[in-house]
Amino acid sequence: MKVQCILCDQRSDLEDDSTLAKKLRNRPIHTYMCQSCHDRIKVKTEARLASGAFQLYSYSKQDDDF
Repeated sequence: MKVQCILCDQRSDLEDDSTLAKKLRNRPIHTYMCQSCHDRIKVKTEARLASGAFQLYSYSKQDDDF
């Protein structure tokens, strides 16, 4: 299966029997990102987390009394 990275437009080949290829075929909303882009985002996210300027917003559900 031929895929293209959504960030850098690099084209790659995946095995047809792999789980990632199956996920991309069955659910077209999922997108492919190459390993170099994935690693680059991971490093930058970890650096932001370490700096303390990064916040994850979590929304709590309010229970109704009804």
